Amino acid sequence: MKSMDSYQRDLSPSEREGLFRTLRVRFEKNMNRHKGIEWVQVQARIEANPEKLWSLDEMEITGGEPDVVGLDKKTDEYMFYDCSPESPKGRRSLCYDREALDARKEFKPGNSAVDMAAEMGIELLSEEEYRTLQELGKFDQKTSSWIKTPDKIRKLGGALFCDRRYDTVFVFHNGADSYYAARGFRGCVKI
Repeated sequence: MKSMDSYQRDLSPSEREGLFRTLRVRFEKNMNRHKGIEWVQVQARIEANPEKLWSLDEMEITGGEPDVVGLDKKTDEYMFYDCSPESPKGRRSLCYDREALDARKEFKPGNSAVDMAAEMGIELLSEEEYRTLQELGKFDQKTSSWIKTPDKIRKLGGALFCDRRYDTVFVFHNGADSYYAARGFRGCVKI
C-alpha cells in the first residue's frame, strides 16, 4: 500500500474512471446489498468527496472489493464495506493496533489493523457492522477479521475478531499483539 506521505491522494483521470467502472459493475451485480439505492446518486456523492474516492481505491487495491451496503439514515451517508468473500488479502498478518505492535519484542508484523485503516481513511467494522455485513452474504468462511474493540477489553490487552463458521457469526478474542496469515480486517467508509 502506498503511504499517504509519499504521494498525493488524487487519482489520475484514468484511475478514477477505472475505479468508478469497477464500483458500478459490483454495485449492479449485487443489488441485494443496497435495495432502493441508485448508482447515479452514489456516484454523484463520491464525485463530490474525492478524498473518499481515494479511500475506496485503497480498499480496492488491498483486495477489499468495497460495495454500498446501505444508507445511514441519521447522517444521510452511503456506507461502503469491504465485501470480499474472505478478509482482504492485502490487509492480513497484522496485529490490532500501534500499542500492540510496539509491545512485540520480536517477529513484529509490518503494521497494525488500526494504523493501516487510518492510513487508508477508513474505519474497522464494529461488531454490529460486521453482523450487518453477514446478513448480506457469507463472508470470512476461511479467514477472520479484526473488529473495533471496546476500550475495556483493549486496556486489558485483548482485541476482538469475527468469522463465519457453521453458518454462524462468531466473535472471539485474542491478545492484541497476535497476528495470523488468515486474519485481516474489514473496513467501512461513509460518503
